[in-house]
This record gives sequence, C-alpha cells and structure tokens, in this order.
Amino acid sequence: MVSGASGDVILISGDSQELVGSGGSGEFLKSGGLLISGDPSGSGDTMGSAASGDFSGGSGIIIDLGSGGSGDQSGSGSSGDFSASGESGSSGSSGDFGIILISGEEGLLPTTPETPQEGAGTVEGSGSSGLPEPGEPDEPDEPVVVRPGMPTCLLCTCLGGSVYCDDLRLDSVPPLPKDTTHFYARYNRITKINKSDFASMNKLKRIDLTANEITSIDEKAFVGLPELEELVIRENHVSQLPALPETMTLIDGSHNNIGTKGIHKEAFKDMTSLLYLYLTDNHIDYIPVPLPDSLRSLHLQRNNIQMMHEDTFCNLKDFNYIRNALEDIRLDGNPINLSRTPQAYVCLPRIPIGDLI
Repeated sequence: MVSGASGDVILISGDSQELVGSGGSGEFLKSGGLLISGDPSGSGDTMGSAASGDFSGGSGIIIDLGSGGSGDQSGSGSSGDFSASGESGSSGSSGDFGIILISGEEGLLPTTPETPQEGAGTVEGSGSSGLPEPGEPDEPDEPVVVRPGMPTCLLCTCLGGSVYCDDLRLDSVPPLPKDTTHFYARYNRITKINKSDFASMNKLKRIDLTANEITSIDEKAFVGLPELEELVIRENHVSQLPALPETMTLIDGSHNNIGTKGIHKEAFKDMTSLLYLYLTDNHIDYIPVPLPDSLRSLHLQRNNIQMMHEDTFCNLKDFNYIRNALEDIRLDGNPINLSRTPQAYVCLPRIPIGDLI
C-alpha cells in the first residue's frame, strides 16, 4: 500500500495497471501522490510517502519494483536519487506528468493543466528513461519567468553592486536593486531622468548614461544620493546641468547642449573632492568659477568661451598661492586668445592648452 501527501492511495500492478485512490485516477499527480510499478505478488513489501514533489519536472514519485522484488523499497521524497541498495526516492516542487511508463506496460494517465513554474518541466517519451525518442523534437525551453522585485537583474547583468544595462533599447531607467553601487545604461534610448529613478539609492556611487537621448533631467534627480561620486551623461541632448551633491569626484557632461544658463551659479564651489570636470562640445561661453582646489582636469574645448579673468584660476590677493593639482586645462577650439591674460596662469603648474595668438 502506498500513501501520498494528500491522502490518496494508489496501487498499481505490472499486469493490470489498476489504480485505486481516494483522489480518483490521475489526480494523485498534481497532489503529490505515489506511483508504484511492478508485480505485487512478490515477497517484498513496498511503502512510500511523498510531500508534494517533482520527478523530472512533474509531481509525485515513481518507484519501479520490477517483477516481484525480494527486498523492501521505499520512496521518502528526499534526495531524488535511486540507490543501488534497493531503496529509491525522488522529490521536487510541483507539476504534472503527461505520459508515465509503468514497468511491463505503458500507461497514459490524465492530468490537469497548470501554469508552469520556474524550473519545472514535463516528462514525455516512449521509454522508461523519460527522454524523447531519437528523431523527435525536444520540448521548447520554458519562457523566462520574471520574479517580482527582480526585473532589472533578469533584463540586465548584475555583478555584485554593479548593474549593466548597456545597449538594451531602454527608454527609461529601470527599477534598481537598493544595494546598487554602479549603474551603467549606455547606448539606450532614455529620454528623461526623473527624481524617482534614483530615489533612496543610498549606496549608488557611479551613474553612466552615455549615448542616450536625454533631453531633460529633474533638478533634484541626484541631490538625494549621499554616496554619488561620478556622473557621466555625455553624448545626450541635455541643456541644463542639474544640481549635484558635494561628494562628486567626476562630472562628464560633454557633447550636450549646455549653454550660458545651463550651469548653476557657483555650482562646483563646495565640491571639495572634485577631480575631473569635462564639459567638452557644448555652448558654454564662460569658465564656471569658482573651481575647487581639488580639481585636476578641466576640459572645456570646443565651446564658445571668448574671455578669461586673471583670477579665474589664481588668487590675485595672495601671490604665494600655488594651484598644484590643476595640471590639465583644455581650452582649444574656443574663440579665446590665452596670451591676453598671462597673469591668470602664474599659480598653475602648466599653461592651458589653446590659442595663444
């Protein structure tokens, strides 16, 4: 006698293939019942129990006794492996069997269709192995099931705290895991950055949105990010640089439409850790001063800068002031004559790159 987890009782003989159960023939499959094949006239007893399990993607347990085995065999729904000693058991999650082979003869049992679950499959075939016959097409792969709360990591690539969503034709920023530290969504079709896109992302350090179609960024989209250090929005259509936290070390807004009013007054003054400021290929007509002493590299080539003040980089009130960090200033491609303001470079280790005549 065999008992299933739901209370079904099934007895199957190798000759008559008789099914006896309180759940009716076939219903034991979806309720975690047990399937026994063999000759019950043998001298051994067979008992087994199942707790709502899978066998190769379906539910229930199959135990093949052969014809009158001499030893006890039991299926406990544990490991799912058949051992050489005569004991056997199998278990899994839940599902249905389509065709089940009974030792000695074939049996076709009715099943109730259910929605396939992740990792579940079906067993079809004409042999006891449960595999398709040669020449028959394999079953198609199950569609990807998106778990609630994890859509981004199925669509993108998540490695540790880094999320890579490059070149996926995205038109908006996808929901991100809360522990994201680095977010890359380059070469997509994102058109707008909303305040809610990065809300409560307390560990986010780098955002790279290179080569999208961004025309608008919410003014407060980045100010609530306490760990943000690097923002790359190059090769977009941005006309206004949004407010940024003081923790920034790198800002790259090159190849955009940022103009005279596209940068807040004294926008970079309090960024005491800022190292790299890249605003190449925009429509800026002035150098956005004051610049923090930490700055190492300033790229403003191919803008519309026409003049520079002598205190743009240096302190005219302190002739002993030396700005050692700022070694890389690019002003080439601007309509400015650098030779007209020689006092503006006395505190710098190098003269800016640009036209001197």
